[in-house]
Amino acid sequence: MIDILYSIDVFLLYFINKSLSNPLFDKFLPYITDVKNWYLAYFLLLSISFKYGGRKGKIAVLLLPFLILASDQFSSFFLKNLFERVRPCNVFGDLNVLVHCTGSYSFPSSHAVNNFSAAMYFGKLFPKIKIPLFITASIVSLSRPYVGVHYPSDILGGMLIGLVVGYIFSLLVLEIDKFTNKKFTPKAEK
Repeated sequence: MIDILYSIDVFLLYFINKSLSNPLFDKFLPYITDVKNWYLAYFLLLSISFKYGGRKGKIAVLLLPFLILASDQFSSFFLKNLFERVRPCNVFGDLNVLVHCTGSYSFPSSHAVNNFSAAMYFGKLFPKIKIPLFITASIVSLSRPYVGVHYPSDILGGMLIGLVVGYIFSLLVLEIDKFTNKKFTPKAEK
């Protein structure tokens, strides 16, 4: 059974990496997969959440470093070292590797974990923006097998882990918001 799942994973990897390959994606997806190119978008999302999201937005921005720490460290240091899955760019010599192929482990994709945890976190707190957040998380995540550094199952695992982490942290924000609303709202006079 494991061999069949691995064969499907490799088939999907080659389909994404080779069959979907084209000059537009070859320029766009390496750009979008680079975290440095997202700093402005992250800054805007945080600024808008802080300024227009009310108390809940401020709490969300204040807890975001803990979400990032939890999702990134859990995937990058605990799970990757637990599974020790070698990246496909280090296994298959005929992939289109469009970014630097590191020696770090592959499962789960930290890009998928981090982007889906942020999408779930902000999407649950601010439902009006959830569709663009999930579309963005999907594109960034799918860029990883396209550029040759992750298997599709790394993305699927990362997505599921990110959704759980983002959901837990969004519930935490909602509970803190509810608590602070009760604690600091003046009681009506009799």
